[in-house]
Amino acid sequence: MRDLARKLLQNPAEINIAVSKPPEQITQQAFIVYEPQKIPLIKYVLNNSDYTRVIIFCSKKQNVKQLSSELKRAKFSVEEIHSDLLQDKREQVMQDFRNRKLKILVATDILSRGIDIEEIELVINYDVPNDGEDYIHRIGRTARAATSGTAITFISEAEQRKFAQIETLLGKQVDKLVVPEQFGAAPEYAPRNQKPIGNRRPNQSGGNRNNPRPNRPRPNKPRPPRSTGE
Repeated sequence: MRDLARKLLQNPAEINIAVSKPPEQITQQAFIVYEPQKIPLIKYVLNNSDYTRVIIFCSKKQNVKQLSSELKRAKFSVEEIHSDLLQDKREQVMQDFRNRKLKILVATDILSRGIDIEEIELVINYDVPNDGEDYIHRIGRTARAATSGTAITFISEAEQRKFAQIETLLGKQVDKLVVPEQFGAAPEYAPRNQKPIGNRRPNQSGGNRNNPRPNRPRPNKPRPPRSTGE
């Protein structure tokens, strides 16, 4: 929007609003994991805690559906919230969560803003949010009304660079928890060594998809002298 405004307007005035920081009473933690370790580890966290009201955020509807299904198979009290649900169904799920008929909600970012439910003790980020503001809105569902709360983020190898940017916005490092040995080896947290996703090196040969051979100038060959007829 800024780039567009600068192209269309002459010396436009800019007003920058600082991004709010999460409340200090939120305990922020993270697990560095491989993608297949996420669901087993979430089950472990839920089984080994006494949280009575939990929201798990996913960035994609497919992940919400898969995780919700896996938790239901494991006999957790859980329902899902995403844009594929009819409004009546969403309202019923939210009402059950408010009335403590449900312990766990698995949701997309549709639930990260505009809801006011107190006493949410734990927020889990199954996927790292796309930006820092989404992260702050997600974990801000806990520790409301001056209470305390916990936010745990599961960071896969492909998400490390995104989470490092979130830490830069927060101005601090989030505590990294040790993955229990029963889940196998976990990756180290090295976001600086991770290559940007989708950022490919240019084709140094000068070729392209339709013409893989490089476009090189043809050498000038000496022409034979013209015959004068003599």
